[in-house]
This record gives sequence, C-alpha cells and structure tokens, in this order.
Amino acid sequence: MKILETERLLLRTLATSDAAFFLALVNEPSWLANIGDKNIRTLEAASAHILSGPMQMQRRLGHSLYLVERKGDGMPLGLCGLIRREALPDTDIGYALAPRHWGQGYAFEAAAGVVRHARSVLGLRRLFGITDPGNAASIALLHKLGMQFVRRTHLPPAGRDTNVYCLEFGPAEACRTPPHDPTR
Repeated sequence: MKILETERLLLRTLATSDAAFFLALVNEPSWLANIGDKNIRTLEAASAHILSGPMQMQRRLGHSLYLVERKGDGMPLGLCGLIRREALPDTDIGYALAPRHWGQGYAFEAAAGVVRHARSVLGLRRLFGITDPGNAASIALLHKLGMQFVRRTHLPPAGRDTNVYCLEFGPAEACRTPPHDPTR
C-alpha cells in the first residue's frame, strides 16, 4: 500500500515479497554496525520478521517502517518510517538505505516525507529519532530534519549507547519529557 510520495521516491508498506531485499539490507555491515544484528539469516526469517514487525505495526498503529523505492524504476533503496518502541515515550523515525544509494539525498528526501506524514496525516505531537553516537551521517540527517539532541542513553534490547533526538510539532514542552532510561 502506498503511504507517501516525494519528488523521486515512493514509500509503501513492506510485504513478504520484499524479504530478499530486507534480508540483504539487515545484513549490510553498516546496518550491523549502526543498528545491530537482528539475527535474520534466511528468506524465511526475513519474511517472518516483516510479518511480525512492520506489517503487524502497520495494522495495529497505522504506521510502520516503509520500503523506499525510486519512482523512475521501482528500485528498492532502503527503509524509512515510523516505529513505536517501548523504550521511548512516543514514536520515532527510523531509516536505513543500502550503501550503494548513499550520498544522493534519498535518505533526507524519504525522512522529510515521513516527518510531514507524521505531522499532517497522523497528527503526532512530537517525533523522536535515535542513532549510534558515532554515526555522523545519521546525526547530520536528524539535525537537518530539525531534531534537537535530548540525551544519550542505553536502549534495550542491546543496551548500546544511543543518542536521542526530538522534533516538536506541538507545545514547546513536548520534547522535555525525557525518554525512558533503563539504567536509572
């Protein structure tokens, strides 16, 4: 199902038919270093994760991670969308592009479209963003989206250092509610 369109991109819900692309993406060295190992090693595991993760979240919440496709040729480039994590007080934006598509503005274009969708279609009052503290490209993208640094924390399940950012759509105090910190 089409969720949104930008100048060059189409973002749509994930389907089990995307399992081969999803499997390759979640096993990219950049994904493993910056997001973490999901232990998805087969097409069957990728399909099961799509069913129990993004597809279930979309049915339950009306948003999820979306497949990012280039409009001109339908080439899958990566993922971008909205995730509801127990460790955060509200929804966060997530994104990952295959490395061969980096440096072409696709990540920002997709993420900016998702931010507009979160605000105007879904009516969210704030949006979080998380990233590994060493991921300079992701930090720059979150800043370019207008997100402000909130704090560094450890988020489950891996408990790795994580930078938390927030973008307010509503009252100025919306991002002052600190994210859950399981170490406290």
